[in-house]
Order: sequence, then structure tokens, then C-alpha cells
Amino acid sequence: MKAFTLLYFFLAALLYVLALPFLLLIALKSKYRVSVPARFFLWKNPRFKKDDLWFHVCSLGEARALAPIVDRLKDRDISISTITQTGYTAASQYEAEVRYLPFEALLPFWIRRHRYLVVLEAEFWYLLFAVARARGAKVVLLNARMTERSFPKYVKMRWLYRRMFERVDKVFCQSQADKTRFEMLGATNIEVVGNIKLAQKIECTQQYEKPSGEVIVAASTHEDEEELIVDAFLEYAKERHTKLIVVPRHPERFDAVYELLRSLQDEWITLSRWSVCQDFEADIVLMDVMGELNNIYAISDVAVLGGAFREDVGGHNPLEPAHFGCKIITGEHAFMQQELFKYVHHVQVVENEAISEALEKSKSLQTSYVDEKIDLESIIRFLNQ
Repeated sequence: MKAFTLLYFFLAALLYVLALPFLLLIALKSKYRVSVPARFFLWKNPRFKKDDLWFHVCSLGEARALAPIVDRLKDRDISISTITQTGYTAASQYEAEVRYLPFEALLPFWIRRHRYLVVLEAEFWYLLFAVARARGAKVVLLNARMTERSFPKYVKMRWLYRRMFERVDKVFCQSQADKTRFEMLGATNIEVVGNIKLAQKIECTQQYEKPSGEVIVAASTHEDEEELIVDAFLEYAKERHTKLIVVPRHPERFDAVYELLRSLQDEWITLSRWSVCQDFEADIVLMDVMGELNNIYAISDVAVLGGAFREDVGGHNPLEPAHFGCKIITGEHAFMQQELFKYVHHVQVVENEAISEALEKSKSLQTSYVDEKIDLESIIRFLNQ
């Protein structure tokens, strides 16, 4: 093990020891009850048995983005690691071994040899690259991105990222701007293939009858966003026949969101939970089950897309609501989805206080998106070498 890698490992191990009390505490929370023991204590998280293709993703969006790639590689032995519970659930839909990625200090004891390690988007972990490469894997970055907002932070740590990208054999990035940023940090063998999320097959799993009147979906919402959207809806709906369907991003928040909705509802507004009553009779419906968002987009007129009304999330994928013809409203902080928003027309990007006005304005707009071709062939060809 080289001197820098050894030093990095000891620092990661020290951090791990210092964080143990905190890890034990957060492992008691429902959101982390499975992922934290798996990632930090290897609880029910053994090494992969297969040694061919290992994909690493962070969460739900990246796991779903794998679909067109995995579909073209059905004859290969596929392994997938993930960080979050929602990512693990989505990855489990594939014919693959699925694991949580252990914390960096544990990786030297967990990683076995693979032919390829394919890392999606911005999951840059030094020991992940270093150990996988040392064990014989070719390291590939897929759908790689580096946003204009985040780039200055990478530049400040250029000394680390140069060492990291030295261990990367191939970079398939989303745009020419991404390529330039990677090159400035020392990456080589870079190819622009577009955003593979544009190649996803967007479809429903269940057909619902559209309720009468206008239907608004609060999609993939995070903490504090539901209150903003419900307040705007209540103002907008006073003189209109309209419904709101709330779809929180994370399932562990379902109960808390329901209590919030109860506290916000006016006397003239009815509220229901999908898990209790599976219809759209109420004025506000909490969709408190997973895997229904596309089905709801299909019966909605307007999508208020969450994750962008607070500064720390970065927004969510606009292609799915656009595919179903929803008029899209989102916040000013969709910085993680900049590349995808380039393909969607007539999206309203508004301040938090302007959601109600945007709902009014949406009547005169029609969202659409450009069907861009993605160079999947280059990716498949490289992974089949």
C-alpha cells in the first residue's frame, strides 16, 4: 500500500473510531436502521460472491438510471452497491447481488476482485477506487458529472482528486462542461456520451382513472417543502375544483408528513392516506407507499417538483413528469439536475413564496422535453472488452 493510501486509511479508521458513539445512536432511527449497521458494522452485508461487473450507485435516481445498461448486459454477472435504503430497494429490482457500500475504512477488508467497478455520477471515494484497482478491477466513472456550483470545492481539494482520478481507467461524462472540469482535475480517457437518465424507459406500473378537475402532485418532497406547497395549494384552491397528491421522497417521513398535513388542512379541505383508502376522493391525498410516482404523474396536470425549495438537496429528475405531460414548477436550488433541465421546456423556476402564482400561471404553459439520443453503445462496448 502506497504511503498516501496508507495515511488516508489510518485517518479514515481514526474517524470511524471517533464516530462510533454517533453511529450507534443514529442506527436507532428508522431511516438508518438497516443501512447504518450494514455500512458501518457489516451487519448482514457480506462481500460479493460474483467477480464480474460491480456497479456502485448512491440512491434511488442513480439505481433507476442503471436500467438501460443492465438490460443490455443480461448475460453478465452483476453486483450493485448503494448508500441509501431507497437506492437498495430500487437496485433489488434487478437480477443482481445487492449490498450496501461499507464505510471507507472497512473497504480493504470487504472488496474482492472484480473485472470492472462502475461508479455512477459523483460517488468519489478514494479508498473505493484505490482498493478496487489494487485488486485488479478497471475503474469506470459512468454518467459522471461535476456541477458549476460544486466545482470550486473540488478545485480546493485538487491534490486529493488528482490521486483519485489517477486510478480511473475511463470516464463517461454527461456534457462537454463536465469533461473540461474533470480534465482540470487530472482525469484522462474521458468521453462525452450524454446523460444516461435520458435513456430510461419511463412507464406506469398501474393505471388509475384521473379524478375530475385539476390534479396537482407535490413530487419527491423533503422536509419543509410540504408546508410551502400545501400553503400555496390552499390559497390557489379556494375558488377552484382541484386536488393535491403529496408524494414524499423518503418513506420514513410518511407519518410525520401526515401529521403535518393534518395540522395544515382548513375546515373545507378533506385529507386521506393512500395506505388506508386507495382512492382520490379527498382534496389532499398522501401517497404513503413507494413506487407510485410515475402512476401519479400520469393522472396529474401540474407537478411541483421537490428537492429544489431548500438549498441542500439539488432537485429531482424533471423528465418523468415531462414525459406524462405535467406542467412543472420547481425551486431555485435544482443544481444537481442542471443537465436534465436543459432538455425540458417551459419549466417554472420560482422562489419559495411564489408557488401559488406559478400554479395560476401554469394554465397557459405546456411542458415538453427533447428526446436526446444517448451513446449507450460506447459504454456497452467498453464494458464488454
